[in-house]
Amino acid sequence: MPIYEFQCQKCKNEFEVLFRSSDEKLQVVCPACKSGKTRKMMSAFAGGKSGCNSCAATSCSTG
Repeated sequence: MPIYEFQCQKCKNEFEVLFRSSDEKLQVVCPACKSGKTRKMMSAFAGGKSGCNSCAATSCSTG
């Protein structure tokens, strides 16, 4: 079951939604203000890079 991150375009609240399958199409509504104006965010995990995923680098160095 995939979990997607969304951001409300009205109040800027960030929240997660659990889908039963990746093919499921739901009307995503902000839990804070009930607006339907939401957008799916790109999560760091979805990038598929190795490392900590906290920046655009492909490897960490303290150099």
